[in-house]
Amino acid sequence: MTRQSRTIPAGSERSLHQAYDTALLDLDGVVYAGGEAIAHAVDSLAAARSDGMHLAYVTNNALRTPDAVAEHLSELGIPTEAGEVITSAQAVARLIAEQVEPGSKVLVIGGEGLRVALRERGLVPVDSAEEEGLAAVVQGYGGPDLPWGRFAEASYAINRGVPWYASNTDLTIPGPRGIAPGNGAAVEVVRIATGAEPQVAGKPLPPMHRETVLRTGAKRPLVVGDRLDTDIEGAFNGDVDSLLVLTGVTDGAQLLRAEPKYRPTYVDRDLRGLLTGQPDVVAADGGGFRCGGWSAVALDGVLELRGDDGGPLELDAVDGLRALCAAAWTQAGDGSCGLDAGKALARLGL
Repeated sequence: MTRQSRTIPAGSERSLHQAYDTALLDLDGVVYAGGEAIAHAVDSLAAARSDGMHLAYVTNNALRTPDAVAEHLSELGIPTEAGEVITSAQAVARLIAEQVEPGSKVLVIGGEGLRVALRERGLVPVDSAEEEGLAAVVQGYGGPDLPWGRFAEASYAINRGVPWYASNTDLTIPGPRGIAPGNGAAVEVVRIATGAEPQVAGKPLPPMHRETVLRTGAKRPLVVGDRLDTDIEGAFNGDVDSLLVLTGVTDGAQLLRAEPKYRPTYVDRDLRGLLTGQPDVVAADGGGFRCGGWSAVALDGVLELRGDDGGPLELDAVDGLRALCAAAWTQAGDGSCGLDAGKALARLGL
């Protein structure tokens, strides 16, 4: 199945941790939420690793260094080395290094993660737009206390023609108190002041996927994420398979409306999905699609869901969602499904 033709979630007879050599795992909403491990994440990752799967943690957050991320994961019970963490700061630092002279000065609007990544590439982080010989401006998430004046500093340099780079353009970032503005919101501030457009490295764009593959050496990677517009689209752009877990920001309604570039290869409840195969979604007698004990069909502008005798409590709700995905995506083709799925999703509790 090619990425362009995906209209149904794929099945897999083999468990995913055996079918793929490397899991490229997003962090927020997949491994942890609010800094605490998500249910089943620690045990599932330990089992996958012990059976030979390589684990790599891929984050658009450019604030923390790989050492800091690895320390956090290890504290949660997931032993991690810094080399197993790939950040958008590393991806954007490589992008800049390929376009400027070695030892060039780069104005940093962001946190320590950016500075460490730039030094790793032989570049010199600086804080003032007035630095002589300034070669680039790089912007990454700097945390909630980043001074407003930093955006002005970036604007002064960019308005003079200094090339502008951004680690990522995620508009929001999850936190312990809810959703907060992300680096993309900060990028918009500088865009308004300059009228310029940055070169962007992070998910879902190719520089981040390239950085990940270079650092992990993955031959058959599986992207694991909770966001359609970064994780799953990034896998689509890299032409690799993906697993969407339902522990983060994406809900059933968003998944059913997904255009082709946002449609995951597999769908599962949480990281336990790494340790199992994936059920086939097949054409049902009389139309629609079937998965497990559920069947789904598009009728008169509505997605209808039917379960075998025994009641929904004895069926796997995720199987029902997989069947609904097939019905919705097939009806939508290359577009976005506009069918009403409210009652079907309510029946699944998703």
